[in-house]
Amino acid sequence: MGTVTIGVSIAVPEPHGSLLQERRAGFGDAAAHGIPTHVTLLPPTEVDGALLPAVEAHLVEVAASGRPFPMRLSGTGTFRPLSPVVFVQVVEGAAACSWLQKRVRDASGPVARELQFPYHPHVTVAHGIDEAAMDRAYEELADYEAQWSCTGFALYEQGADGVWRKLREFAFGGAVVPPQASPVERGSIPAS
Repeated sequence: MGTVTIGVSIAVPEPHGSLLQERRAGFGDAAAHGIPTHVTLLPPTEVDGALLPAVEAHLVEVAASGRPFPMRLSGTGTFRPLSPVVFVQVVEGAAACSWLQKRVRDASGPVARELQFPYHPHVTVAHGIDEAAMDRAYEELADYEAQWSCTGFALYEQGADGVWRKLREFAFGGAVVPPQASPVERGSIPAS
């Protein structure tokens, strides 16, 4: 079957996902329409295609141990000068994202890997474009706000055309938790 490039992420739901994708394209990021708006749990990772059933089985287990949690985006941040990225900040749900990504990459699973940089949940809105456009993205989305209840994540594969396509969604195993629930009521995923 050969090698495939996969990623695991939390999709930013509509209408927020399309709005941020259009803004990203508007800043001149050519990759914008090939990358659904998301919070990464597993960055692009090459695996043998024959391992996809094992990856899916692992993700089913990770999702089963998870519980819905509130996600909130607010304002912008950047990884410059280390990396040419401007992002919208995850201000609620970051601890839960961190908990999930550790389990996705667990050494006992099929996609164990080290990260190039420490994990920092975010939503990229500009990557690898000129500095003036990066500055514009940072400034124009500084007041951006969105929130939703995160109820799962998805496995994506990058095609030969560079476009990321969803292979499968994984819903959390627990009951839906209202956004106002206390950290103890949220179950095993820690609060932000």
